[in-house]
Amino acid sequence: MMTMSFKRRPIRLLWWQGRSALMFAAFGLIAWLLIEPAGLSFLVLPVVPLSIIGAAIGIFASFRANQAYDRWWEGRKLWGRMINSSRHWSSQAVQFTKPEDREVAETMVLRHVTYVHALRCLLRGQDPWQDVDYMRFAEDDEELRGSTNLTHALLDRQLKAVVALNDAGRLGGHRVECMDSTLMDFLNIQGGCERIKGTPLPRGVGFIAELLIQYFALLLPFALVHDLGWVAIPINVLVSLSFLLISEAGRVLEDPFSLFFNGLPLKALSIKIERNIRQRLGHTELPPSEQASAIGVLM
Repeated sequence: MMTMSFKRRPIRLLWWQGRSALMFAAFGLIAWLLIEPAGLSFLVLPVVPLSIIGAAIGIFASFRANQAYDRWWEGRKLWGRMINSSRHWSSQAVQFTKPEDREVAETMVLRHVTYVHALRCLLRGQDPWQDVDYMRFAEDDEELRGSTNLTHALLDRQLKAVVALNDAGRLGGHRVECMDSTLMDFLNIQGGCERIKGTPLPRGVGFIAELLIQYFALLLPFALVHDLGWVAIPINVLVSLSFLLISEAGRVLEDPFSLFFNGLPLKALSIKIERNIRQRLGHTELPPSEQASAIGVLM
């Protein structure tokens, strides 16, 4: 799971959206100066229409956040399937093969370890050949290095190994079908992750939401100053910043595989898979489980 400490979070939140908070405060100050000291009471706006507009903006901003969370949750479900299917693959490789094919079974399990780490690197835009966890059991050859899709190439090698065992009469037909089905599940999981990664939410959604929030922040204090006086300034900041943060939540959740603290803890999940499936081979020297950082983030 991914955890996070919330100590001093309000201060960091204001620092994160500092310029927006200052802009909203400036809008409130301008409205107060024009209506109170300057006495331009004709600038006072009715509250009811702005309340309706605010409700509409809140729904629009929440829509973006909900869509982004759906992507984040789908990514988490895909990696949940990856964990379960990986465990099943290691059991199949060990139990379906004959004792004399132990080396082949071990190669298939360890190759899957490299596949999982390669997929993690692919989704995070990292070079797997520079990744320590990937290189631990990597088959370093020109064919893999020259592949345009390393993860697919690794799955292709897995299927070749299964077919070779079957052609040699060392693997029954039903077992071949079961292992092929598991490999197909890996490919579907990878395709789902690539679809999320390669299809961001339309840029216009975020742009329109931010523009509407800014217009709302400009108009709101003109409806509040008459009744609240200078208190309308901090109220405007709080209300407008709340809308903006809801919209920003959609932005930071949009890519569930990012290295931002809201991203899925792919490194921890990859290590978990490695530890689980290598145990099926009887390995005892396993990488340690990932621990949360000083601020409570698990990557």
